[in-house]
Amino acid sequence: MELRSIQYFVQVADEGSITRTAEKIGIAQPALTRHIKQLEAELGTQLLTRLPRGVRLTTSGRDFLDHARSIMLEVARASEHVRSKAREPRGRVVMGTSPTLAPLLLPRCLARARQQCPTVTLKVVEGFSPQLLDALLTGRLDLAVMTNPPRTTALSLTPLCSEPLVVIAPPGVRGTREAFSLAEISSTPLILTVGLRTLVERQLEGFGAGLKVEAEVDSVEAIRRLLVSGVGMSIMPVSAFHDEVHAGQVVAYPIEDANLHRILILARPAAETRSAAIDEIGHIVRGEMADLLQAGFFRLPVVARTGVARRGGAPRHAARRSRRRSPARVRT
Repeated sequence: MELRSIQYFVQVADEGSITRTAEKIGIAQPALTRHIKQLEAELGTQLLTRLPRGVRLTTSGRDFLDHARSIMLEVARASEHVRSKAREPRGRVVMGTSPTLAPLLLPRCLARARQQCPTVTLKVVEGFSPQLLDALLTGRLDLAVMTNPPRTTALSLTPLCSEPLVVIAPPGVRGTREAFSLAEISSTPLILTVGLRTLVERQLEGFGAGLKVEAEVDSVEAIRRLLVSGVGMSIMPVSAFHDEVHAGQVVAYPIEDANLHRILILARPAAETRSAAIDEIGHIVRGEMADLLQAGFFRLPVVARTGVARRGGAPRHAARRSRRRSPARVRT
């Protein structure tokens, strides 16, 4: 008994005519008649009574129709189940991200991946952008969130956000001053990672300024501990010290007269075969970055005189403009 014959029988029963059914489904009438007769022969009973204009179900035909509909419904359910399983993202995805972004982005991405695609195994590699670039180009990473990657046809790049680079310092070192000038940046001893030093120096070249580097430390967590304990200053993406700034452990200062920033990019090999698992992880990363951007994690916080960040209020640059317009106020 062929499944196709059962399907044809249901359609003939619904239409009430072999001729109209043949026209509707695009099959020759003799071929459709053969399917019905073969079904009747296998069941050993007549299913349809032929009339001058159409057909009518026999008692056996009505009984078999109920079973035939159940069979077709179960086949449809089974087919959809198998197709949905085939479409479900599964496999292993290796993602790279920078040490400055990992603590902020990864917990949320991992929680969402566990919920949305539990059959995907996610491996995360932490590294600076040159290392991530090399891993992408050599096939060791499926995708990566990178800082200012070079434009190349070997990568597919999706911009995520632009984020200011700020001076991070212990509370109280600046008094009432709320920004660093380019001249101060050039003379202030700083603790930097190699990657951020390269990025900042490249941008400062256009202003004829440079950096005074006290130490290169390729560990963001080590720099974090130094600054929180009151040792040294650094230039970092504002999001990397979001929690410490809001807790008043450190203060984030903008840099006047220079728009120092980093551009975060989601990168993946351009020649990579499309993968549902990689697509899903990429979608999760973009969604989480958008949520963090909207929540203000990549914006300079408003800082009170105590050095504790305040949520809300006018932007600091607006406050500075307001003070500059006031002739009675003298900056110190």
